[in-house]
Amino acid sequence: MSELKAEAEPAEVGLDPDRLGRIDRHFARYVDDGRLPGWLITVSRHGRLAYVSSYGSRDVEAGRPAETDTVWRLYSMTKPITSVAAMMLYEEGGFELTDPVSSYIPSFADVRVFAGGSDLRQVTVPATEPVRIWHLLMDLAQACDIWAGIPLLFQPGAEWNYSMATDVLGRVIEVVSGQRLDEFFAARILRPLGMADTGFYAEEAQLPRLAALYTPGSGGTAVRLDALGDAARRPPAMLGGGGGLVSTAADYHRFTQMLLHRADSPAGELDGTRLLSPRTVRYMARNHLPGGRDLETFGRPLFAESPFRGVGFGLGFAVVIDPVPGEVLCSAGELSWGGAASTTFWIDPAEELTASFFTQLLPSSAYPIRPQLRQLVYQALTG
Repeated sequence: MSELKAEAEPAEVGLDPDRLGRIDRHFARYVDDGRLPGWLITVSRHGRLAYVSSYGSRDVEAGRPAETDTVWRLYSMTKPITSVAAMMLYEEGGFELTDPVSSYIPSFADVRVFAGGSDLRQVTVPATEPVRIWHLLMDLAQACDIWAGIPLLFQPGAEWNYSMATDVLGRVIEVVSGQRLDEFFAARILRPLGMADTGFYAEEAQLPRLAALYTPGSGGTAVRLDALGDAARRPPAMLGGGGGLVSTAADYHRFTQMLLHRADSPAGELDGTRLLSPRTVRYMARNHLPGGRDLETFGRPLFAESPFRGVGFGLGFAVVIDPVPGEVLCSAGELSWGGAASTTFWIDPAEELTASFFTQLLPSSAYPIRPQLRQLVYQALTG
């Protein structure tokens, strides 16, 4: 089990401890008034964890507090791990980013594009461009065949939308590697990084530490959502590369540190274990949307709590192009993504900073947690 404890005093890494206290006070109100069951927050700088704080409960009804070893559903925070896995195979020559997906999943050979009509009487046209591997990164066997028969919303590469693309990418990883997705993750990423608490479901020994899942009820008070949350208690029917993992804050912290480029440790490596070349990580971290556009102008509307003005998309992450249009403190080049249960993380290479927020409230658009966390973390930077 990865350990989660502060490795440096905040002032040692340019963080004001009194200003960090504003984070606690702000998000404690979410718990005190019932909007959130509980949360855990981490902030690191220069590769040293300087702030770890938790408040409230992981399971309100059972009276279990949110703790450093709590197991959380990652949902879409699984996507960056799947993208790293794919790029590891890319570095081995397993595929080219321009390869058609149909080379690995034949049912994608004749995809069509939605052109109009209703759900019952759709009008479709042939895709003018094959779905390629890099399209999947911008955003299993039987499921992929089913998805391949569903019309695309637009021509491949013409727009961006939140989709099942990373789940399809997970199947490509299986085909190229010859391993199940969970086996590849465990052998090539999770065990090498010491992420022992990360997997596609909570195993028996982890169940007491698994957080309950909640959703806003009448009046805004969080209410338990076991109908959906209990899925994390058993092996899944499909290994979802787009949203299937559970993990701890300690494990995910190790993943973000592997991706953070620091003066003393180039990106792609942690504690002597290298998963990716620094150049590959830098390439993943560039905006790959055509014409250098942002998600606000290139993508379809998202059910997010904040706009994506000035934010592009790399190979598996959102990438800040320009901090000004979004009107939230951050740095150009920042990588981030979040999960459906209001979790989030970001990696800021310019400040050598990472931050993460864990809770379990569906949907993530319920409250502006992510922009609020950013402004509170950055105001605490004093050096």
